Amino acid sequence: MIYETEEALMYKAKQAEGKSFGEIDKSGRIENEKAKGQLGQIVEESFFGYEINSKSEPDFAHLGIELKVTPVKRNKNGTFSAKERLVLNIINYHLEVKSSFYESSFWKKNEEILIMFYEWIPIVKRANYRIIKSYLHNFTEEDLEIIKQDWYLISSKIKAGLAHELSEADTNYLAASTKGANKSSLRSQPFSDELAMQRAFSLKQSYMTALFRKVISSDELISFATPQDLKVKSLEQLLIEKFASYVGMTLEKISLKADVSINHKSKSFLQQFVSQLLGIRGTKLNQIAEFAKANIHVKTIRLEPNGVPKEHMSFKNIDFHEWANEDWDESWLKNHFEETKFLFVVFQYKETFEKNPQRQLYFNGVLLWNMPLRKIDGQLYDFWKNLQSLINNGIELIPVQQKENIIVRNNLPKPGHNSFCHIRPKARNASDKTVLPDGQLITKQAFWLDNKYIGSLINGN
Repeated sequence: MIYETEEALMYKAKQAEGKSFGEIDKSGRIENEKAKGQLGQIVEESFFGYEINSKSEPDFAHLGIELKVTPVKRNKNGTFSAKERLVLNIINYHLEVKSSFYESSFWKKNEEILIMFYEWIPIVKRANYRIIKSYLHNFTEEDLEIIKQDWYLISSKIKAGLAHELSEADTNYLAASTKGANKSSLRSQPFSDELAMQRAFSLKQSYMTALFRKVISSDELISFATPQDLKVKSLEQLLIEKFASYVGMTLEKISLKADVSINHKSKSFLQQFVSQLLGIRGTKLNQIAEFAKANIHVKTIRLEPNGVPKEHMSFKNIDFHEWANEDWDESWLKNHFEETKFLFVVFQYKETFEKNPQRQLYFNGVLLWNMPLRKIDGQLYDFWKNLQSLINNGIELIPVQQKENIIVRNNLPKPGHNSFCHIRPKARNASDKTVLPDGQLITKQAFWLDNKYIGSLINGN
């Protein structure tokens, strides 16, 4: 069926809202619960009435509109989040580098996207998932400038013969995500003999979450960058510039110069510091558009005079049952560091405690960082695999008498064991425990990056 106008297409798309896939399906595809991609095919074939194809042009080519069906999930607090990234078209490494942005396969296929959001619900059959919103997406001016920067970064990495080192965290909104998860998914690249994983352009999960919340509840995020800024500078350059004039100052001087209230002993200190110096007062970090859409996590780092943080950097608590049974490609550890950028906000104590009992802090600047793919696929993978083996073989818990107390030691990887990362407690107190797969109780543990590794990142940049 041909939809002659954009209005006719959207009129039809709106009729799907509230319908389940079981009600829409006329092909019987819904019966195959394990088949991936079937829900999009059901909408194409049974609802819009056109043959499934894999053409390089948009699905509704005469209108220049691509169709995508994507899931959202309801969080415990009642809000919605995108369940996954929105995968677009496969990247042909040999052809994409020959194009400008506006002639690229990405832009020709995805300039305008009809996105049909459905609610994914655990332990519910796919036939009962319902479409909750049909939305015609055009990129805003500021989003488009960042997406262009992302596309050029991906293209430049391919031109440098580094397609095998592409990572989702390289970019901000538009990612080069893996499409396939084994050696049969490897592809040749034009400027290197090394094979690279097959990848597709995708809009990040964080970008899709921000988009859906705007569409469904008119949530508005606050931007610190204008389209005019982004035409001449990268997001990273703009971030660094926002903080540059305060480098080397004490917090007291920053407070006077910027006319901001800064109390580094407050729990909300980092939020106040970052948002106010970005010129966005009273805004939570997760309400800053560029941070929310690009999945930028902010971490404060306090360096000792020797340039090394006193504290290791903590992340989320470990679910030992999950770690014992998961595949690497589905693991939190791999996906978190592949998909997340970190904004390190760095301070330093210039003198030791003996010389400076007040421990006056100086601002060193900011660093936007993501873990390189070779680090993820190398040392991080080895750590994950070794810990999984340790969990499945049974973690040793050894009671040790220490003065009047009994301390329980374990054989989990400690700080310094690989000069990179480790496992250590992160709990309210010693009685805050979790159950191991073998039934033993252990104080809640978390994943940490070593302080010396963090120090080396800061000093190297």
